[in-house]
Amino acid sequence: MQGNSGYGEHGTMPRGPRLDAPGVLHPVRARGSERQPIFQADTDRGDVVQRLARLAETEATVYA
Repeated sequence: MQGNSGYGEHGTMPRGPRLDAPGVLHPVRARGSERQPIFQADTDRGDVVQRLARLAETEATVYA
């Protein structure tokens, strides 16, 4: 498709915004573009895990 028709590059409508309300579950996935690694070092990965742990202890429920 040519021009700004509101459609994505494959001719499909983009997904609308996610519902953000109390109690709504949000899936969180982490992978790099073209499935490339997202962490350059194990210390980076550990930092993310620690942040998620703190979040789970204080503000959110984490199902993993």
